[in-house]
Amino acid sequence: MTVAQRRGRRIMMTPAEIDAFLAEQRTCRVATVSADGRPHLSALWFAWDGTSLWLYSITRSRRWAELRANPTIAVVVDAGEEYGELRGVELAGTVEFVGEAPRTGLPCPELEAPEQLFAAKNFGMESMPHDGRHAWMRLTPEAVTSWDFRKI
Repeated sequence: MTVAQRRGRRIMMTPAEIDAFLAEQRTCRVATVSADGRPHLSALWFAWDGTSLWLYSITRSRRWAELRANPTIAVVVDAGEEYGELRGVELAGTVEFVGEAPRTGLPCPELEAPEQLFAAKNFGMESMPHDGRHAWMRLTPEAVTSWDFRKI
């Protein structure tokens, strides 16, 4: 269940604007929490399928270890330089780990569409190159907050 945005209705994006924005952006910022409660923020490429954000992470990263221990996550995708250009989307929820870890390319029907999206968007390729170091996480957001200061 997605939580509706309460504040900033004047500058919030429509669902179609959110879809278009997430489809065109490449980099997100992923917030995790360590076992001792310290926050950790890292940048990562992603793919958006209209429902879920697909994250392809190195399995030996701090981010991966923290999410395996506590799958609660917040992700921000933003753009703009000047105040009046700022726009973005925050997605929050719990990640699910999908497919083999690390991913070597074994058949996984659930990953066919996100891998095709990710490969086209980030590598300009039709199929996903697998390096045996990364694996997939899916965030189907429980809360989405957006802003587009160009609407002011």
